Amino acid sequence: MTATPDFATADLDAHAVNPPGRAATAAFDTTELVTRGIGARSAGADSPAPASPDLLRAVFRQHAAGVAVITARGAIPVGFTATSLTSVAAEPPLISFGIGAGSSSWPVIAEADHVGVHILAEQQRELAETFARRGADRFGPATSWRNGPREVPLLDGVNAWLVCRIVARVPAGDHRLVLAQVETGGHTSAGRPLLYHQGRFNALRD
Repeated sequence: MTATPDFATADLDAHAVNPPGRAATAAFDTTELVTRGIGARSAGADSPAPASPDLLRAVFRQHAAGVAVITARGAIPVGFTATSLTSVAAEPPLISFGIGAGSSSWPVIAEADHVGVHILAEQQRELAETFARRGADRFGPATSWRNGPREVPLLDGVNAWLVCRIVARVPAGDHRLVLAQVETGGHTSAGRPLLYHQGRFNALRD
């Protein structure tokens, strides 16, 4: 996604409360991973609809996005699933992501100096769901992670990761757009990405 709010993922808590295009997982949090199923009322190309939150969500359900997990160190580590991750500039290297102002992770992200950015592999759907589900023990025994540079929580087994210094937080409606400069990172050579499309996590098809 471009630098837009996370209309396709983020605390899966308020995220899967939606008929008729509901994601096939438990209650998700709209404040972080927002995916509303707007099926029957979606306008086609021949019947334009006025701008509305429903229209934007319906349109972005047609947009396949990569899945990332953003983490930060507070009194306790926090993290959330995001599809709004965007490469902004190469010089200096900048990224952005959106987060709901009501997200359980926002109070820490609002004060943090650094964040971890993780690009998930296709076999990490369960990890994506854990970091999207309200009330989940995101850094519990089922999650393999370690303290990385700047003491940022880093997840194991991901396709790629970055540690970034936050340089701006921009109000954007009910979200905040976070701009961060890359300080360090790493990647694997072979992993296939996890995708998010039509309210579900998916893998690339051959």
